[in-house]
Amino acid sequence: MRKFTLAIALIAPMLGHAAWAEDTVKIGYIDPLSGGGASVGEGGLKTFQYLAEELNAKGGILGHKVEIVPFDNKTNPQESLVQAQKAIDAGVRYITQGNGSSVGLALEDFVNKHNTRNPGKEVLYFNYAAVDPSMTNEKCNYWHFRWDASSDIKMEALTSYMKDIPSIKKVYLINQDYSFGQSVRSDARKMLAAKRSDVEIVGDELHPLLKVTDFSPYIAKIKASGADSVITGNWGQDIALLLKAAADAGLKVNWYTYYAGGAGGPTAIKQTGLDHQVFQLTEGFANSGNQAAMDYEKAFRAKVNLSLWYPRAVNEMRMFKAAAEKANSIEPVKVAAALEDLKLEVLDGGTGFMRKDDHQFFQPIYVSSFGKLAANEPFDEENTGWGWHLVSKVDTPQAMVSTTCKMARP
Repeated sequence: MRKFTLAIALIAPMLGHAAWAEDTVKIGYIDPLSGGGASVGEGGLKTFQYLAEELNAKGGILGHKVEIVPFDNKTNPQESLVQAQKAIDAGVRYITQGNGSSVGLALEDFVNKHNTRNPGKEVLYFNYAAVDPSMTNEKCNYWHFRWDASSDIKMEALTSYMKDIPSIKKVYLINQDYSFGQSVRSDARKMLAAKRSDVEIVGDELHPLLKVTDFSPYIAKIKASGADSVITGNWGQDIALLLKAAADAGLKVNWYTYYAGGAGGPTAIKQTGLDHQVFQLTEGFANSGNQAAMDYEKAFRAKVNLSLWYPRAVNEMRMFKAAAEKANSIEPVKVAAALEDLKLEVLDGGTGFMRKDDHQFFQPIYVSSFGKLAANEPFDEENTGWGWHLVSKVDTPQAMVSTTCKMARP
């Protein structure tokens, strides 16, 4: 009887979800959970928590349970470094972040220095939305991997679409005054000049990041400029409030955006009344037409009560699992090596891959417009009755850009 009881005691932990390996895979989520970026930060946190639950329901990563550990950085680079150290002290070996390239650049440098000083205790930085091109060019390093398209990749896709629209004559640029916003304005100027030299830039504005509460003075300038189109990389409350001010002023222009689909953006677009005149660049969207992705969107919304803003987060977590299985290890050094040149069938269909040269992920890019839904488009946004509609798709080979990265490898 004693032997039987002992056997049951040994077997019981191996049944069901109790059969976890000893070490939990902790992923430190370092993003704004307070302040002006809180709405997008909270949405990202819920997304990664959903993805962790999804992995754990299927046995985790190599039998290890996945845990998302949140850290509030208030969209501040210095605070992010404090939180990154707290995460490492708490046993985190993987961190993920996306909102703010100024934060991303600080974390990239921090992780590189930490790993140099602490061999055997390396940490990887998984970037899901910080898109300053310098992060995979002159400031690249081995410990950073980016799943979002960099801002120059997105601008290449956007301007390739815009060049074939003859009605675009006068463009106004408005962006957040930090590294990402500055890269959007410089890329827009360079690429429009190369593809449509007849287009006039009638305004070029930078404003403080997540600090402006009234965009009406900026909208007045756009209106006075005679612009027919606006290009903006604004995100978070900066795009929602910008569009709200446009609606209040009755500004009727076309908007070419990176992040109009974030929290509050769709509601503000509906208020403008600009039916399919606001465009967005993404790696996927709810009405993409890919059935597997649309089924995933439906399940995600039912559980999280949010739209899936970050298909790239799905790609990131799936690829993390695939790399760990390829390496047969959850050790960051081995996972990093396995990620290089790894291919993945992305959520919205098509092949993506992590380029070894600079750790930039390449994938199809979509241009979509926001407005009244077609009969075959089931998903609206923020209960507006309007949703995203496919305008153009750029396949992976055409979405690639060159790199100047000179990566130092361990």
